[in-house]
Amino acid sequence: QVQLVESGGGLVQAGGSLRLSCAASGRTFSGYVMGWFRQASGKEREFVAHIRWSGGGTFYADSARGRFTISRDNAKNTVYLQMNSLKPEDTAVYFCAAGPVFKAWNQYEYDYWGQGTQVTVSS
Repeated sequence: QVQLVESGGGLVQAGGSLRLSCAASGRTFSGYVMGWFRQASGKEREFVAHIRWSGGGTFYADSARGRFTISRDNAKNTVYLQMNSLKPEDTAVYFCAAGPVFKAWNQYEYDYWGQGTQVTVSS
């Protein structure tokens, strides 16, 4: 059974930082990309970033590029999202996802999802 378990969300002031983690289990993810999406209240889920499980190539949404960094630790089967210079508009539930297509920004191209972790940025 595939599981993606997010952690690391919380409340932070604008300008602060958070690091999200996604622990993956249940299958081999080589050939997959591991990504982060977010969904603010009343809005659609949007792509944030993803990374190739093998090789480490990355792809970012414009809103994340330059402030967020995605990385992975293959030995720990864990993907991270380091978020710096956070803004109130970054407030959302952040979801970890896995899918087979590099540079896929559409949520429907992802096969597996975590339960999400709340990030709240106060002004």
